[in-house]
Amino acid sequence: MKTYLLGIIAAFGASFVLLLVILPILKRLKAGQYILGYVKEHKNKGGTPTMGGLAFISAIIAVSLCLIGIKDNNVNLTLAVTGGFTVVGFLDDFLKIYRKDNGGLKPYQKIIFQLAIAAVAAVYCYLNGHTYVNLPFCGGKSVNLSWGIIPLTLFIFIATVNCVNLTDGLDGLAGGTSLAYLFIMGIMLCLQVNGSAVVCFVAVGALAAFLIFNSNKACIFMGDTGSLALGGLISCISVFSGNSLYIPILGIMFVVSGISVIVQVIYYKRTRRRIFLMAPLHHHFQMKGYTECKITYAYVTVTSFVGILCLLFV
Repeated sequence: MKTYLLGIIAAFGASFVLLLVILPILKRLKAGQYILGYVKEHKNKGGTPTMGGLAFISAIIAVSLCLIGIKDNNVNLTLAVTGGFTVVGFLDDFLKIYRKDNGGLKPYQKIIFQLAIAAVAAVYCYLNGHTYVNLPFCGGKSVNLSWGIIPLTLFIFIATVNCVNLTDGLDGLAGGTSLAYLFIMGIMLCLQVNGSAVVCFVAVGALAAFLIFNSNKACIFMGDTGSLALGGLISCISVFSGNSLYIPILGIMFVVSGISVIVQVIYYKRTRRRIFLMAPLHHHFQMKGYTECKITYAYVTVTSFVGILCLLFV
């Protein structure tokens, strides 16, 4: 317990200090977020510094290594994969700033990078016997997927990383929802006696510090640097611990973001009409008149309550 509390406190402090350091640097470099014109409610956010994910991800990696060292291969690869997705996100953010548009990496480039990183995690799972998947709400029962863990892991990484990225659309939304997810997952891993629980609580501390700067009205955004990294972190921790099937349950709000976009695109291409006023779903609620704070609170609350339900059956 002391290790978990120390991890939260140390990560909070490290993330907070790094954000204080990086914020004026980003402002000086004019590394501001380019805001899409059709999001009217976000017009006043143009130029807000982005790539804040560099701070809290650096804190997560540094504090985790300090507390655990390099003795746990699952943790080592988790941090390496998270770092890999951070690099991909950084490239995407850098290109947006350099070109002064919202383009960044092309979709196929993102997918190639993401698949390459996910493939490393998938092969690692197969070669190291992480082929068992816990069945939610089944009293700790699990099933061995054998080689099937490879395609499942690839799908989970691509889906989770991009759904977390899509959720990053309002102040505090992706950060708050991820914090709730990781806190519940940390408790779950404690009950399962899994060493990756430390990383979860470290991430909770780092994100808590980031939300001070990112809550409405945000003075810094995490950017794809942070959202892709969080998706990779959540995927690694869940998959390596055998809890991959909890992602669509505990991460229900990430799933909602992804599905709302898919449904909107498919329906529009077939009918030239829209189901939602704007996708992802949080923008639909925003255009209906709900404030960013209220939407973020709802996302975090739903994630927390679903998480409590999951804990009752661990």
